[in-house]
Amino acid sequence: MNKYRDYYLKDINTSLVGKNITVSGWVNRSRDHGNLLFIDLRDSTSLLQCVVDNSSTIFANLSKVKNEDVLQISGLITKRSEDTINTNLESGEVELQIEDFYVLSSCSKNLPLEVNSDNDYGEEIRLKYRYLDLRRSKMQKNIKLRHDVINHVRGFMNNEGFMELATPILTAPSPEGARDYLVPSRIHKGSFYALPQAPQQFKQLYIASGIDKYFQIAPCFRDEDSRADRSPGEFYQIDMEMSFATQEDVLDIISRLLFNIFDNFKAQGKSVNSLPFPLLSYKKSIQDFGCDKPDLRNPLRLLNVTNFFKGSGLQIFENLINKGAIVNCIQAINSEGRARSFYDNLNKWAQEQGKKGLGYMNFENLEAKGPLAKNFNPEKLKSMLQENNFNKKDGLLFICDMPHEAYDFGSKVIAKVGDELELIDKNKFEFCWIVDYPMYEKDPATGKVDFSHNPFSMPQGGMDALIEDDPIDILAYQYDIVCNGIELSSGAIRNHRPDIMKKAFEIAGYDEETIKTKFSALFEAFHYGVPPHGGCAPGLDRIIMLLSDNENIREVIAFPFNQKAQDLMMNAPVDIDGRQLKELSIKKI
Repeated sequence: MNKYRDYYLKDINTSLVGKNITVSGWVNRSRDHGNLLFIDLRDSTSLLQCVVDNSSTIFANLSKVKNEDVLQISGLITKRSEDTINTNLESGEVELQIEDFYVLSSCSKNLPLEVNSDNDYGEEIRLKYRYLDLRRSKMQKNIKLRHDVINHVRGFMNNEGFMELATPILTAPSPEGARDYLVPSRIHKGSFYALPQAPQQFKQLYIASGIDKYFQIAPCFRDEDSRADRSPGEFYQIDMEMSFATQEDVLDIISRLLFNIFDNFKAQGKSVNSLPFPLLSYKKSIQDFGCDKPDLRNPLRLLNVTNFFKGSGLQIFENLINKGAIVNCIQAINSEGRARSFYDNLNKWAQEQGKKGLGYMNFENLEAKGPLAKNFNPEKLKSMLQENNFNKKDGLLFICDMPHEAYDFGSKVIAKVGDELELIDKNKFEFCWIVDYPMYEKDPATGKVDFSHNPFSMPQGGMDALIEDDPIDILAYQYDIVCNGIELSSGAIRNHRPDIMKKAFEIAGYDEETIKTKFSALFEAFHYGVPPHGGCAPGLDRIIMLLSDNENIREVIAFPFNQKAQDLMMNAPVDIDGRQLKELSIKKI
């Protein structure tokens, strides 16, 4: 193949028996059996067992090699005996009889982590020595999966008529909902560029430029806090936009893309729900799941039973209801026969979440038991059980709180109880679309109306809705796609008319001058004829996280920040010397 190797290790098999070859790679492990020395050589594709006996003149020198030394080895391929075949390796039926070797590079320091081990060394060590961590089998698989998915996406989008186009990295600040990373200008003193939170305006400007279908594997930068499914700093998304597109058009292309990805790259034994993916309105999702990121694998749902608690005799609940609270109920499916400790532990967990507790009712011989049942008006209780078709075997959990809190905590209870009762099938990918988002929301403290989602979205009903309807009642052509309770993407049919854009921002308290300042290019472009358009941007990192069955997104990013937004390997962020700061007209405080 070249001066260093004739074959990749994955390509070495019984067809090469009797042939002298040269291979190169890292020492994964060496095993000295006294009369025989075994070296497991590793390259980016696989492992190969190499062996030499103590009669060889190179035995003594070869026995000195260490794990992670880089070797070039030459020798004869021979067949292994039946009892020594390794069925887990492509090369497991053969081995290389070492005739010569050369150390290309030595591992001259003690390893801070063992590459050939799955031991957990902690995130600090793993990120500081990420180049070693990435050599490990699991990480190699994750990086390879990422590569394969990206290639697949490119093939799919190309076949659908999309052009892969880049957008600028240095641009103007954008109100995308997170903090911008700012870059000072040397030439324009006191002014700053921003790294894009998303290529939102540029992809719309591509549409304004006459591009019919755009996409890119787009880097995005947001100065936001870390969490398991969100990497601070930099992330990538499959960004796309379509001309002359309806909401249905966008949902169709993204649904087929994601189904295609997950169906092709899912692990053995896993399944993907079939097309078309279910559509849930934002309102329905909140009512049933308490959130707009439902996990459809979980059969638990919220049921509003507020009316049954009016006149129930449960004074604490009634007092809260009179103040505007609601009561949500969750039937704990498959909880029959659970000891009281199950409910007591859930109550304790609720208190740890900052709540007063979690009301419950269980059943014994079809009779309701527990503190709530004891004080519940019998007729009201009977009516609630009958009208909601509650199974009188499974326990009931009750949340009484103001609507927002009742739904928010309800979503956490659903997830917690679903996990406790093992109701969630971990071998499924369940997608759904959340549609019909409110265009606006009102700040409960100030009463101010502002955008609830994306300010560039087209309101349902267009200008008429903006003029005639209560802003809080206006819905937008906005949509999110969710898989297993994780949001993969937000998207929208965009506003493409300057008059509607002006009115939409006016309702949120922005005057025309603000629009011209913050979105000058986009607002100006809308005056020159722009087709209806829409798009979406599924998060690539989250897709890989789900496919690889990881719960932490940093496991699928080659060089991520840690939770404190630090690059431990490169020691970033760093202090900048005074000379450079002076050149940028920046003074340290």
